[in-house]
Amino acid sequence: MKRILSILILLVSFILQAQNKDTAFQSGEWFKFRIHYGFINASYATLEVKDEYLNGKNVYHVIGKGQTTGFASWFFKVDDNYESYFDKETGRPYKFIRQIDEGGHTKDIEIDFNHEREKALVNNKKHKTKKEYNIEKDVQDMVSAFYYLRNNYDVSNIKEGDEIILNMFFDKENFKFKLKFLGREIMRTKFGKVPCLKFRPYVQAGRVFKENESLTLWVSDDENKIPIRIKAKLMVGSLKADLDAFKGLKHPFKIVVD
Repeated sequence: MKRILSILILLVSFILQAQNKDTAFQSGEWFKFRIHYGFINASYATLEVKDEYLNGKNVYHVIGKGQTTGFASWFFKVDDNYESYFDKETGRPYKFIRQIDEGGHTKDIEIDFNHEREKALVNNKKHKTKKEYNIEKDVQDMVSAFYYLRNNYDVSNIKEGDEIILNMFFDKENFKFKLKFLGREIMRTKFGKVPCLKFRPYVQAGRVFKENESLTLWVSDDENKIPIRIKAKLMVGSLKADLDAFKGLKHPFKIVVD
């Protein structure tokens, strides 16, 4: 009996280790991006993954921060904080926080997800209101979606023109997030030449973006699938974000050697 139990424990440990190797990221991963608005070095943004314990569950806690710097902050100050708590096994979000101050336009929203009831409780702290909304099955918030896609989509056989569709909930609205694969490309970066997957996330045209095809995203074509560059056509001007620093990657960072 003891031997059988020992074998079972070893098998479970092996399976868990194998599953862990398949994940694209880990606690301690950290990115820093340099953001340019036209020719101006406008701001920096960071993304960090931490281990957390939320309502009896072991979760990942991702914190995203963005701030304008230098000359840009004189005429348009940005101070943004985004946070997501999501399940380590399924990737389902449990809590999402959005605190922004963009040129005086502010929001302070906290969303608690109940996937069993398919409900989201939106706490608008700025306006001191709480309201519950229906959510779709397997819904993601705007931060957890990035990590969910990194872990759950096999891109080894992806073809140009293929689309990925994901259920999203943002502020108080359900919508379908669509990502189109545009092909593979070698990007020149400060770290060297990086093989990348090129995507077109479809966004809502209007207050910020010029059109729904305004955004282009490059992620590393390796096991990490980390963002290398983002380009956006805005209603006024254009924006580019480049990976500037990183640490805590789970897998080797693939660079092409000439």
